[in-house]
Amino acid sequence: MSLKAKLQENVELSALNTLRVSATARFYMDVASLADLRGALVWAETNGYTTLVLGGGSNLVFAGDFAGLVIRIQMADRYWEQADDTGATLVLGAGENWHHAVLYAASAGYRGIENLALIPGTAGAAPVQNIGAYGVELCDTLVSVTALDRETNELVCLENAECGFAYRDSLFKRSPGRYIITAIRLRLSRDKPLQLGYRDLEEYLGDTADKDLSAFAVAEAVMAVRHRKLPDPAILPNAGSFFKNPVVSGEQFNELQAAHPDVVGYPKSRTVKLAAAWLIDQSGWKGYRNARVGVHNRQALVLINHSGGTGQDVLELASDIRQSVQKRFGVELEMEPGIVGG
Repeated sequence: MSLKAKLQENVELSALNTLRVSATARFYMDVASLADLRGALVWAETNGYTTLVLGGGSNLVFAGDFAGLVIRIQMADRYWEQADDTGATLVLGAGENWHHAVLYAASAGYRGIENLALIPGTAGAAPVQNIGAYGVELCDTLVSVTALDRETNELVCLENAECGFAYRDSLFKRSPGRYIITAIRLRLSRDKPLQLGYRDLEEYLGDTADKDLSAFAVAEAVMAVRHRKLPDPAILPNAGSFFKNPVVSGEQFNELQAAHPDVVGYPKSRTVKLAAAWLIDQSGWKGYRNARVGVHNRQALVLINHSGGTGQDVLELASDIRQSVQKRFGVELEMEPGIVGG
């Protein structure tokens, strides 16, 4: 099929973002190969249109229509390389479903990403946000990222150290638009210790000994815990955790603790990561609903679109929450999803 035949006009995007907000792409194309990706970028540049690269649509808010070309990455590939007695490297095309890849690895007996089960989105989007959950981040296992560098139009391989990973952050997030990820490589282990230190996991697993647990059993436990606390985007539209856990200095945390003895924090070497969900809950937002959007009643980090809200409805609610937390605690919340259009 020719590039022109794949190009669509005026495409509704509500089914392609997990908040299910309505927005229209002036042009749209599914891309399943590097050749098509390059062709789509050339077409957009030649015709003067901006581009938006879309994966699973789970970490963005459409604040309005997009007047350029939306490129949806569909590069599906999944295979093992460099396997030995202790582990193997899992190669994932950028369009691979992340959760399915986690289950695939865990069912094969490989450890390292089982705590990241049920995180929505694609493999290609995972490094951008440096996804993390239950004590594990993607950067813990990532070996390298293959990406198209739009400044040079060359395919590059960036090693872990070159990706600038930090908490919910990366080179790809700080240089939006420059790199389009086409594949990732993860080094997984046969015998790496399981990460079970989070309270929710400990409570779910009870007295089960670590030696009696497999990577797949941990993935199942993570799924069960997440199902208890988080809404399924297919049933109740949402974008997952909407705010980052803010990091404050030890001095600021001590001041907060003096004023609010129950404040939830996770100390690091010189800083403390605060629980954004606790801050939002204590500010009175947990379970809040207006006519269109609201805050989930079991997880205050999750904003829900329960009755056909717009992206602007979601962003206005997020702004109100941020102002409320700032006023009560003097802490600035940062949104996780990106904002597109409008």
